Parts: sequence; structure tokens; C-alpha cells
Amino acid sequence: MKNHLSRRQFLASGSILTMGIASVPLFKTWGKISPNEKLNIGVIGVSGRGGSNLAGVSKENIVALCDVNELQLKDAAQRYTSAKTYFDFRKMLEQNDLDAVVVSTPDHTHAVAAYMALKTGRHVYCEKPLTRTVSECRIVTDTARQQKLVTQIGTQIHAENNYRRVVELIQSGAIGPVNEVHVYVNVKYGGKTMPTDRPQVPEYLHYDLWLGPVPERFYHPAWVPFWWRDWWAFGGGALSDFGCHYMDLPFWALDLKYPRTIEVVDGPAPDPESCPPWLIVRYEFPARGDKPPVKLTWYHGGKHPELITPDLYQKWKSGVLFIGKKGMLLADYNRNLLLPEKDFQGFVRPQPTIPPSIGHHREWIEAIKNNGKTTCHFDYSGPLTETALLGNVAFRAGKKLEWDPVKLKAVNCPEADQFIQHKYRAGWSIGS
Repeated sequence: MKNHLSRRQFLASGSILTMGIASVPLFKTWGKISPNEKLNIGVIGVSGRGGSNLAGVSKENIVALCDVNELQLKDAAQRYTSAKTYFDFRKMLEQNDLDAVVVSTPDHTHAVAAYMALKTGRHVYCEKPLTRTVSECRIVTDTARQQKLVTQIGTQIHAENNYRRVVELIQSGAIGPVNEVHVYVNVKYGGKTMPTDRPQVPEYLHYDLWLGPVPERFYHPAWVPFWWRDWWAFGGGALSDFGCHYMDLPFWALDLKYPRTIEVVDGPAPDPESCPPWLIVRYEFPARGDKPPVKLTWYHGGKHPELITPDLYQKWKSGVLFIGKKGMLLADYNRNLLLPEKDFQGFVRPQPTIPPSIGHHREWIEAIKNNGKTTCHFDYSGPLTETALLGNVAFRAGKKLEWDPVKLKAVNCPEADQFIQHKYRAGWSIGS
């Protein structure tokens, strides 16, 4: 193979072997797409978040669409008439002209779709959380790094200006060194009872493909198409859904990575099938250089820190509260407030230093074309996802976890391993 061959020419030459997920070969990216050339993008999951992501990349060439719902796929195909259509993303990834793939499936198939796309040399944009389990997350993160491919997780709020201003305030020392953060989200999933009826699978739904790697179980509208986040088999409730959005802010501002300990402060009794409707979890992060250790406490389901007064809570139903030596900073997606307000009268905010984003999807596209890097690449968003998921692991294990991020083990709690490691049915394995 000559180095002057373009990557797309290499893909089109038919050199991708299709021997199953576990044996899909790695190959070198033989060149980059010209900045003036449109990418050929395949999209897995075309409605809901998938529809938003599809719109976000629609100025490129949409050459492949995949969805297990025939009605949704037909609707998208009518808008992108030159795209080939698939029900099975494994078949879609055999299409040789794909440069990049957008993964917008439910959480339980994120890892398999992202991993296979990466292993076949495609750049990947994946919805958050990156995966359903911690072990999957590490495999996908490591694979992206090994393949030297451009990745981005779907934490779109990261691209908004408010997060940039908060990061600047924290890093400029406006409230002094921060050693405590409270993240609270007024969202509730789970607390459900397993259904006992057995409805028929709709004719338009390829349910076996929707299950993907999950061990076979009966169809029910209690999880298809939307409420899958209520169930451990498919998602992780509010913590896995919103953890990557709201914890993103302290991760960015405080340069966090892996927690040292994870402990449930309060919550309902664990259910083997359904996620908790409310939960309070405390993470402890070690010092990073001259930055002090940080205790980060997560709340969902209407719970919130005591420092948020009833009056303040009526105005800030969800938020991130940074506590520093000189004051506090409260933020959500669109606003931020220095507290106590009387202490910051006349405060002059720092001049912006973090440039505006060109757009979360556009970052990914331009990084592919120009051999660049995104702000939420998997080396950043992988540890963020792992942290969110570890809160659920501590809850299900019923014990404070002492975490070893290198060994991917709770060293004091071997029983937690069952919730850390993924379990797939035959034909859907990833990693070695």
C-alpha cells in the first residue's frame, strides 16, 4: 500500500474484512480527508437524539442510515435520499466508503457500535454516556487512542458559552481553591416494577437487533422505545444520563479524572432490575498538582445540597455548586452566580480566554478534516463516563468503593466486579 493513497480510496478498495465484531482488523489511516472535501458519514439511530445528531452533521455527505425502527428509518431516508439504509449497524459498517460514524443508540449498544466503527478505522461521534458499563468504557477509550481517530461524545452543553465562562472564573481563582462541589439534577428515572404482561413486538421494530448485546429478554413498551433508562439492562437512570452533562463542568474546571473513592450517602434499597429514582453519591478525587483534593457529591430525583436554600432552589432546580475558600459559584447550562452575592458586588469578571466553539458537531468534523482534536474526545469523556457509572456501581454493590483505575477494580469490594464488567450474548463481544 502506497502512502499517497487516500484513506477513502483504501476503504473503497474493499480491504475491510468482515469476520465479526471481535475479529474486525485494525488498519492504518492512510491519509486525511481534504479540508475542502465532504465527509461520508453513517448514522446509527436516526430519531430523538439521533435525529438531532443527524441534523448536526447534515452538511456533510450522509451516505448511510441505520435504525431498528422501520418507520423512523423510512422517514429519515426520505430526507437523505442518497443514503443507503440498514437495520443492522454491523452491516452498515461493511459499507466501504464511510469516513465517520455517529452513534445515537440507547446506552446498551453504544460500546459495540463505537468499538466496531473504531476498529474499522472510522472516526466516531457517540452520544453520552459513552457506554453502559465501566469495562466497555475503558475498551472503547483505549481503542480510540490506539487507532488515533477523532472522537467526540455528545455532551453538547460543553460547546455553549456559559460553561466556558464558569471554567474561566474557577481557574482564575475568583472563589479561591475549590475542594468541594455539589452536582444536583432534578430528574427522576427508575423505581419501576418489572412488567408481567407480554405484548407482541410491533411489526416495524427489529427487536432482536434493538437488544443487540443484551441477553435475550421479552419485548415491552416499558423499555422500548424511550423508557429503557429506567432499567439496568439498558441504561443507568438519571446518573448515567445527566452525569456526563453536569459533571462535565467540574471535570473541565478542576481538571478531574478518576475518583479515589465512591460512596452512596443516601438512597433507596437497590432493585435488581430498575434504577434508583433518587440517589446521593459522594466521590473523592485526589490532588492534581497544586490543586487540592476534591469531594464531589451527586444528587438526583429532587434531592439537593443543604446550601441551596428553598428560595434559591425555586430558581435553580438543577445546578453545579462550587465551594472555594473565597466564596461559591452556582451554575447550570445557561447561567452562573457568584455567592454570597453581597461579597461579590463590584466584582470584575475575567476577560474571556476560552474561544467560542464552532459547534459541538462541527468541532468533530473539522478535527477530522484538519488532523485536529475535539474538546470532548474519548480520553476526556471516557473517565467522565466511568465516574458517573461508578456511582451506580457503588449503589448496587452496597459498599464504599476504593477505586483502582489502572486495574479497573474496586480493591476492597470484589462483589462490585459484576456491575463493572459487561456481559454480552454470543456474537456481540468486544475487546480481546
